[in-house]
Amino acid sequence: MGMRTDSKTGLRGGLLGRLFAAAAMAAAVVAAPADGWASSRIKDIATVEGVRENVLIGYGLVVGLNGTGDSVNDMTFTKESLIAMLERLGINTRDGKVDADNIAAVMVTGTLPPFGRQGSRVDITVSAMGDAKSLQGGTLLVTPLIGADGEVYAVAQGNVTIGGFSASGQGQSVVKAVPTSGRIANGAIIEREIPFSMNSMQDVKLSLRSPDFTTARRIAQAVNAFLGTRTARAIDPSTVQMTIPPNYSGSVVDMITDVEQLRVEPDQTARVVIDERSGIIVIGSQVRISEVAIAQGNLTIRVTETPQVSQPAPFSTTGTTTTVPRTDIQVDEDKNKRLAIVNEGVSLQELVDGLNALGVGPRDMIGILQAIKAAGALHAEIEVM
Repeated sequence: MGMRTDSKTGLRGGLLGRLFAAAAMAAAVVAAPADGWASSRIKDIATVEGVRENVLIGYGLVVGLNGTGDSVNDMTFTKESLIAMLERLGINTRDGKVDADNIAAVMVTGTLPPFGRQGSRVDITVSAMGDAKSLQGGTLLVTPLIGADGEVYAVAQGNVTIGGFSASGQGQSVVKAVPTSGRIANGAIIEREIPFSMNSMQDVKLSLRSPDFTTARRIAQAVNAFLGTRTARAIDPSTVQMTIPPNYSGSVVDMITDVEQLRVEPDQTARVVIDERSGIIVIGSQVRISEVAIAQGNLTIRVTETPQVSQPAPFSTTGTTTTVPRTDIQVDEDKNKRLAIVNEGVSLQELVDGLNALGVGPRDMIGILQAIKAAGALHAEIEVM
């Protein structure tokens, strides 16, 4: 379908289709279209502008480690932090020697959820900064978490839970996962709220996760059809602005709840995504190819060494045992690989169905796709990761 059979070669569908099926066998991922266009909820393809998380960060100390902490004398910031903490507790250690290996300096990170209220708890991540071996069994001391504006929004403290471990002896050591990073579930208490009043808003903006002109317009049309009035309009590929109608005045949450359940068919740009490091290829369903002739072949030289041992006759006094080299060289020039023609307008499904059995690896596929794009026959963007 959409392919032309070469009467001389007997190849149906040509080289390129079998190429894509080889991708499925060689860790290439192909996004095949479903039957008809699948609709998605507005909730899944767009977010409400202003409803977002905020990152938090802090610096603290983990204590109670079983000799796996920082080398205090080598890690200056750990030593100074310990001395400062003890001074706040009324203990002066400036003139004494501080040498502890059960304490570690850590960075504490977390996110402030949208509409997080005072007293609510959030999860945090604790990561060692110095030369600590493990945070297993440690306890994070009170650590203020600040936002991008420098204000304190939460305070963290609790027992650190790690997903790995480390053990060592004189001759061997074992490390699983990353024992220098852990989490504290519900380890931070929100102390400051971000003021945000939705019910007083006069308009609401939806931000598309994947900006697209067509998708933005379809969202606006779906909202207007549901509300029965022209209240939504696409102001750019990533934003749809909705004016609050009189029947939803003071009930913006109700309006957003109703709107986000509406279904639209998101459009997408024809794109081929290539990860050269892993050889993964992802092809969008909108990718099309103009008529093009393709040939692909590799020169393979195989050298096999099979040395043989030559021994003298039994009871011989003059002969010696020697090794006789034997080399077998085979050259495969892929003479049976010929040009194959792919007709214009071939879809992704036809490509996958047409080219199914060619043993070409992802690396060769990447080169062929880039060559087709350079020839102007691949009507899609190629994004190399």
